[in-house]
Amino acid sequence: MAVGDVTMPQMHVVQGVKIGSAEAYLRYPNRRDLVVFEFAQGTNVAGVFTQNAFCAAPVHISKAHLAITNPRYLVINTGNANAGTGKTGMANAETTCAKLAELTGVQASEILPFSTGVIGEQLPIDRLTAGLQPALDTLNDDAWAIAASGIMTTDTLPKGASEQFELDGVTYTMTGISKGAGMIRPNMATMLGFVATDAPIARPLVQQLLNIAVNQSFNRITIDGDTSTNDSCIFAATGQAGGAEIATQNDVRFGTVLDVLTRVMKRLAQLIVRDGEGATKFMTVSVEGGANTQECCDIAYSIAHSPLVKTAFFASDPNWGRILAAIGYAGVPDLDVEKIQVWLDEVQICKDGGAAEDYTEEAGAQVMAQPEITIRVDLGRGEAKDTVYTCDLSYDYVKINADYRS
Repeated sequence: MAVGDVTMPQMHVVQGVKIGSAEAYLRYPNRRDLVVFEFAQGTNVAGVFTQNAFCAAPVHISKAHLAITNPRYLVINTGNANAGTGKTGMANAETTCAKLAELTGVQASEILPFSTGVIGEQLPIDRLTAGLQPALDTLNDDAWAIAASGIMTTDTLPKGASEQFELDGVTYTMTGISKGAGMIRPNMATMLGFVATDAPIARPLVQQLLNIAVNQSFNRITIDGDTSTNDSCIFAATGQAGGAEIATQNDVRFGTVLDVLTRVMKRLAQLIVRDGEGATKFMTVSVEGGANTQECCDIAYSIAHSPLVKTAFFASDPNWGRILAAIGYAGVPDLDVEKIQVWLDEVQICKDGGAAEDYTEEAGAQVMAQPEITIRVDLGRGEAKDTVYTCDLSYDYVKINADYRS
């Protein structure tokens, strides 16, 4: 059961983007499991990918293709990750690109493949290639919501975000979808994400915008501490809504686009956490007063990854000593614990390294029973701050992952 507001908003059309999908029976019958994106000629595309050394075949192919050209098509399959599949897996990813190139009249290097699902099983390539033409036959510009469902695996709901904004009198759109519910750990967080805008942005800036926004969104979430083999996030700028191109960071419009992109990506990232496998609570871990951003992140992730912290939140047990333990083993050098303050929402549980004088178990338990909770930590050693988003760890997480291949 997803936590909090997970409603799909109105998914505004992005000029220059068409999406199609099909039921290819790649793992399960009677569900859309193959999605194709078509970008208008001249679209500038950027990507970030998993840092897992055992990355999947489609990740290798996508990175290589993106390095040499702007892609015209994306193809995403669910049900099979095509990871840990050796030379056969690479050949299958290449075959996917070659077949879609044949059907669309572009070069194979202009296609980026993406896969998500079970690791270590060979892709049913014949079913996949047979599904490409049916997916192309459904291409249209108003299929974002359908695509959000088509890329799901253990997700319980489709994930989308969309905004419209104005630059110099021209209205532009930023729309995106993501998938992910388990094996979620930053660098990148385990997920697939696809975001597009019809604003005109130079290709180097598209990559810069993506890098900045990812570090405040998909690289700030965790569910279970596992980094996937298939993480990928793509940002495309079609330029089809017109207007002068944004060519430098000094352009005042750059900041506006970055703000919108960051909001859209934060929404998509938080939806992944809200839909975390077995999640019953959405937790914001905010660390301030750090000497630098890195140590704030180290402590935030130490708390967010702790199975003892996460299970305590599932049980609504204000066992705040587990939070202090996670802070202590985060590896921050020369940490003065006597300066540390900790709050659950507005209830201070730790003051100057020890129990706050007015703290009560009843007050802590009341906060812990809420579906959305903020853990705030002040290290008292600087001005840096950062935030990570996570969820609790429940019985259902174990059940879902124990039965994943059933």
